[in-house]
Amino acid sequence: MYHRIVKRIEAYVRINRLETVLLALEEVGILGVTAEQVRGYGRQQGRTDKYRGSTYALNLIPKAKLEIVVVQEQLEEAIEAIVAASRTGEIGDGKIFVSEVLDAVRVRTGERGAAALS
Repeated sequence: MYHRIVKRIEAYVRINRLETVLLALEEVGILGVTAEQVRGYGRQQGRTDKYRGSTYALNLIPKAKLEIVVVQEQLEEAIEAIVAASRTGEIGDGKIFVSEVLDAVRVRTGERGAAALS
């Protein structure tokens, strides 16, 4: 039996770019996305802000975290869509991580692997 390779994309993007990224993914045929708001920092090490005359550090920056599971054939197109829709050219645009999915199961039908994704 032929098994298609399944990949998991974990992308961290700016909150204000989330809708643009979702539309870009939809345009390339990626419809299954999980998104949540998270907080963290990378190279920018957070930022400082003023509140009532006092300066304080905001070490954890709000980001949108996307999880997308695709077949290998959709991987590059999905990554390109995320990058194009989220890039501003500034530090803090985000990161994308790709890992292999060992198996996927559709609970309702018991379908496994790539068949469980569609």
